[in-house]
Amino acid sequence: MEQMAAQAKEAEVLRFIEEMTSDVDSVQERVLAEILAQNAGTEYLSKCGHPMDRATFRAKVPVVSYEALKPYIQRVANGDRSPMLSTRPVTDLIALSGTSAGECRMLPKNQDAPPWSRQGEGTLLPLREAGDQDGGWPHGVAILTSIYKSEGFRNRPHDPFHDYTSPTAAIVWPDTFQSMYAQMLCGMCQRHQVLRIGAVFATGLLRAVRFLQLNWEQLAADIEAGALTPRVVDESVREAVAGILRPDPELARFVRDECAKAEWAGILARVWPNARYLEAVITGTMAQYVPTLSHYSGGLPMVSISYASSECYFGVNLRPLCDPSEEGDDPVLVDLARVEAGREYEIVITTFAGLNRYRVGDVLRVSGFHNTAPQFQFVRRTNVLLSVDVDKTDEVELQRAVERASALLRPHGASVAEYTSRTCTDRIPGHYVVYWEQTAGVPVDKEILDGCCLEMEEALNTVYRQSQVVDGSIGPLEIRVVRPGTFEDLMDYTISRGASINQYKTPRCVTFPPAIKLLDSCVVFNHLSAGLPRWTSYD
Repeated sequence: MEQMAAQAKEAEVLRFIEEMTSDVDSVQERVLAEILAQNAGTEYLSKCGHPMDRATFRAKVPVVSYEALKPYIQRVANGDRSPMLSTRPVTDLIALSGTSAGECRMLPKNQDAPPWSRQGEGTLLPLREAGDQDGGWPHGVAILTSIYKSEGFRNRPHDPFHDYTSPTAAIVWPDTFQSMYAQMLCGMCQRHQVLRIGAVFATGLLRAVRFLQLNWEQLAADIEAGALTPRVVDESVREAVAGILRPDPELARFVRDECAKAEWAGILARVWPNARYLEAVITGTMAQYVPTLSHYSGGLPMVSISYASSECYFGVNLRPLCDPSEEGDDPVLVDLARVEAGREYEIVITTFAGLNRYRVGDVLRVSGFHNTAPQFQFVRRTNVLLSVDVDKTDEVELQRAVERASALLRPHGASVAEYTSRTCTDRIPGHYVVYWEQTAGVPVDKEILDGCCLEMEEALNTVYRQSQVVDGSIGPLEIRVVRPGTFEDLMDYTISRGASINQYKTPRCVTFPPAIKLLDSCVVFNHLSAGLPRWTSYD
């Protein structure tokens, strides 16, 4: 009976997808009309002349980015409850995951937003944000905290395809260590029931692997004794875990045997042998973690289910098992129904929550169509750029350059574990600065970093190389090697300002002065490129 109900639900979802994708333009126009009708009385739309149809909306409402909405959001944070952006009451201020420049931003969420969503859902380790539930609106609430605190999540209907091994009490407990420990322990006790292993971003899965590396001995001891460590103090969590944890010497021995091995390749598939795939965002800058995840998972398929942000949901992945590499500043706006295959577009949204013609900052490439609905590949963020003069380096290009430099470290037993960057204009000409943290290996020296600097500059675009070699308008690239743990410190600092641990992504470009100060305080070695990259007029 349960299986029949699940099949009927799947059929209904497929019908909905076909309906929504068969006449995209009409659907877009209808939804916009609903948004304008609902928010007709808002301060923002009133200042734009009360647009009530698509043509007027386009003519009178400007395309904006976050800075244009910041004064309204600050008023909400200060307690103003007037209908500024939406006529529906604001229930939370959501801390955005876009920490591209090292600074946390907030957007309002109202009561019409879905009470819970699939973001973060998984059979194992839907990580909980720490320290963000008591700060009040001025600090913002992470989107997943808002979801996990909602009645819709706590009282969600049973769905056999979307069960957790983690008790709800463990998921919602605010202490990161205790929440993760309880979830990992429950996941191990139910290891044969786990069908997928998931986190929001690929980095979340890697943090889970690192957590297991650091805590497997205590986990094995708890499993053997059938008793939870005193480090987990919350009674509701302890009570929930007690309903799952039983003395299991055989499982404890298995955990010790597997985790004591020097080689952790395939560890996820061995601990959870029935897992069929990994579920996480693995596109954009997360793509660099795909080889590492493949290493730890033993080659399990990687699935990105949907495309979403803190602002709203954009779409679903109709080819979830495709290769991650296949997933996916023109001022002219193009309707969704009129985009062209192969072209790249920056996404602009209008939502019921009051975001009108809002630039999210994502660049997408149209990879094809499902009925009349376009299918997209995520390409990059628009606001992650290094630019000293006329040069413009985006995060994809920077990632490629760092990967080439990291390859030079491998013969010495090291590689680049994490990195970020900024432009330094303290002197003329300005130059690029790349902060990186290395894995264990030989200590860096001048000769090694000379090669790394040059390799990175050779990987950058022709405008950058011409600006340095011919025009002299860009100075030599600088590598600043930081001590181990620096990027953990950067994450902790960003989270302390209201960002979500689940949604945190290492910023590939930092402009926020305190973040720069933190990075500079951790530099153990720096080096400026001694040579010039190759450039010819034929490049």
